[in-house]
Amino acid sequence: MRESLREKVINVCNKKIQTKGESVSVSFYAFFANKNDNPELLMEAATWWIQKHKLDHFEKATKIIGMVN
Repeated sequence: MRESLREKVINVCNKKIQTKGESVSVSFYAFFANKNDNPELLMEAATWWIQKHKLDHFEKATKIIGMVN
């Protein structure tokens, strides 16, 4: 996973945890705008999430932070 995506994942997860609490779950879509303006990066995140780690659609944000660190 490229460093810019790693940073984005951590920042988004931290913001979700701050606003919704430690038990909040996220999907890889949470790291992107509703408009598909960067399909290459979206596919990188999807590949990491689905193919590499075989994660469920929604996972705890704290788990994702731990995985990308």
